Amino acid sequence: MRPDPDFWRGKRVLLTGHTGFKGAWLALWLQRLGAQVTGVALPPATEPNLFTLAQLGQASPASPGIESHFCDIRSPQALAMRVRAARPEVVLHLAAQALVRPGYAAPLDTFSTNVMGTAHLLDALRGLAGVRVAVVVTTDKVYRNREWAYPYREDDALGGHDPYSASKAATELVTASYRDSFLAAQGIAVATARAGNVIGGGDWAQDRLLPDAVRAWEKGATLHIRRPQATRPWQHVLEPLAAYLRLAQRLWESPALAGAYNFGPLPHEAATVKNVIELASTAYPASATSYENESEGPHEAGWLALETAHARQVLGVAPHWSLNTAVARTMNWYRQQHGGADARALCLADIDAWEARP
Repeated sequence: MRPDPDFWRGKRVLLTGHTGFKGAWLALWLQRLGAQVTGVALPPATEPNLFTLAQLGQASPASPGIESHFCDIRSPQALAMRVRAARPEVVLHLAAQALVRPGYAAPLDTFSTNVMGTAHLLDALRGLAGVRVAVVVTTDKVYRNREWAYPYREDDALGGHDPYSASKAATELVTASYRDSFLAAQGIAVATARAGNVIGGGDWAQDRLLPDAVRAWEKGATLHIRRPQATRPWQHVLEPLAAYLRLAQRLWESPALAGAYNFGPLPHEAATVKNVIELASTAYPASATSYENESEGPHEAGWLALETAHARQVLGVAPHWSLNTAVARTMNWYRQQHGGADARALCLADIDAWEARP
């Protein structure tokens, strides 16, 4: 499932959300593969941020092949203009409001970005010549969570208790509607990618587990954990990104594969928040953690795992790195970057290591 440079070299790729955590990693990987990338996103939301540190917005010999534009996907005319100018062959849609708790704080922004923003993008593809593939990234939280000991499959019911989850479930419906009503007949293979919780260096968002841990432990402060027994399908950021690239290539080759795909670790490898923190804390021997009352705060799912057999069988996608390796590489990234190492070089070293695994 390693990305194929022969396929990606010279491809015109429209990547939304390239200023975010996952988007910046993906932009860097696409650059390395030789794709001609047009990025469309809001300015980076955090300081520091990987987009800036990896020099993704700068035209230089170190950062070739990307054209970066700040554009709000909630503005249909501005977005359509950028899409037409990019003349994409492949569209990778990652732009989103991607956090559960901010979804509670600003539900209308969450719905307008995730639902209408996606609709604006897909509508901009109608009648646009040259587009062959569109991959819309949603989340593992699109399913109606019943808190049962059962990994969710692609044909399970969609739902969402909180605004973020509901907005992503609605995004699935919008995407399917545009595929069935317009884009399939136009020759565009459209798929959604439902990925589990991602970790990796370069994420500085609030209310993300390992970024919160790094912020606390670097200052010698105590990390406060809301729900230590919450279980999630954790994976290193390179795992879903490689899956998105693989999915896009297979859709190009076989448009009939359009549909929904789960990406994550094997179901039995889902782990609790406490498990992840215990692994991460080995990088900070003097770290302190306080585990709080699980009932505090707004509703969040307690148990979530994905059945990934469909992606394994149809696409040949399977995880490369175990949870132990994913956490270790993430914490090593942060420790080295905090010590002065170059963020772009750290990312490229992780990509090298991921691609080198037998």
